[in-house]
This record gives sequence, C-alpha cells and structure tokens, in this order.
Amino acid sequence: MWYLYLDESGDLGFDFKNKHPSKYFTITILCFQEAQVNRELGYAVRRTLFRKLNQRSHRKCLIEELKGAHTTLDIKKYLYRQIQHIDFKIYAVTLDKQKTMRYARDNKAWLYNYVARLVLDQIPLENVDRKGIKFIIDKSKGRLEIARFNDYVRQHLHSRLNPDIPLFIAHENSKLQSGLQAVDMFCSGIFQKYEHNKTDWLNVFASKVSQEQLYQG
Repeated sequence: MWYLYLDESGDLGFDFKNKHPSKYFTITILCFQEAQVNRELGYAVRRTLFRKLNQRSHRKCLIEELKGAHTTLDIKKYLYRQIQHIDFKIYAVTLDKQKTMRYARDNKAWLYNYVARLVLDQIPLENVDRKGIKFIIDKSKGRLEIARFNDYVRQHLHSRLNPDIPLFIAHENSKLQSGLQAVDMFCSGIFQKYEHNKTDWLNVFASKVSQEQLYQG
C-alpha cells in the first residue's frame, strides 16, 4: 500500500491591488509505502504535541494539531529528529501566482486540481503494488469540489495505473490524521522558500525532498 498525504500553503487569491494575498501557492505530497511508516509518523506527531505543546506544567489550552505556520523551528526540528530515519519522500509544486494566466485565475478550483496533478506527475506511481494507493487530502472543500477533485485525479491516473490497482481517495480532518499534520509542516517550509526567501526549516529536511519545482504557467 502506498500512502499519499496532500496539503497546501498560501492561498489562491489574485487581488494584489486591493488585498494582500500570498505571492505563491504550494501543494505538497508526502509519500511512503509501508503501514509501519504511517504508524511511526503518527507516533512522532502525537509525541511532539504531548511533549512540546501540551505539557501540563504550562498548558493553558489543548493544542490539537501541528501547523507549520504556527510552530517554532525548534519544535519542527524535534519532530524531524524522530522521523528522519523513516523512508518517505516529499514532492511539491509552487505556483507563481503573479505569472498565472487569466483563465486559471478565474477558475480557482480547476487551478488547484491542476497543480495537484503536477505534483502527482512527479511520483513514480507506475511502481505501486497491488495493495493500491491511499490518497488523503486535508478536508477544506465543499461536497461538489471534492467530487470534482476526485474525478479529476481518477481520470488523470487512469492511464498510469493498472486497472486492478485500487485507489482510495479521502478528504479528512487534519486533527485526526497525523500524516496531514506532517505534510503541513513540510509544505510550509517549501512555501517559505518562495514567499519569504527563508530556508532554515527547508534545509533541515531537504534530503527528503525528491522533487519540487516552481510553476509559472
């Protein structure tokens, strides 16, 4: 079984004159192939929450999940030390929004799906075993957008996957999925490289990044 966890950083706003949207938009997929890796990743996330963010001695309110945008570099490093021995890979595409075509700007759902597709194109899914793929996405879309996203992904992967290979797609609450919290942490590091020219966190996990590219379409 292959596990894919997808999350994004930034936004798809394009009103640069009257508002303050992000300049870039990043989609990242965390990929690995063993259920044991999934368990170890989950344990590391829960341990980080318990030991670094929810210590009883100075806890005012319970923090339910790790978020890359709100977690200190020291805590990110603590998490990474626990999982750096695990075999996983990171794939990402960052959209340069100021160079995005008008059609794409006016079709944000399509644009999101297309960027996600570009990330999937980086992953050697032709090598998936017969147990299939479990593709988990942070639940942030409405019912119709979820259905369209799922259809888009299935149609795109149809030519790449053996028809006997099962593909499970689920949109989950990140509070309940440690893999989504982990990919959120990594996604923020790649996003910060472009948005704020900061690579302190990215440099820590750079060896796990299999592919990442800037898209200017």
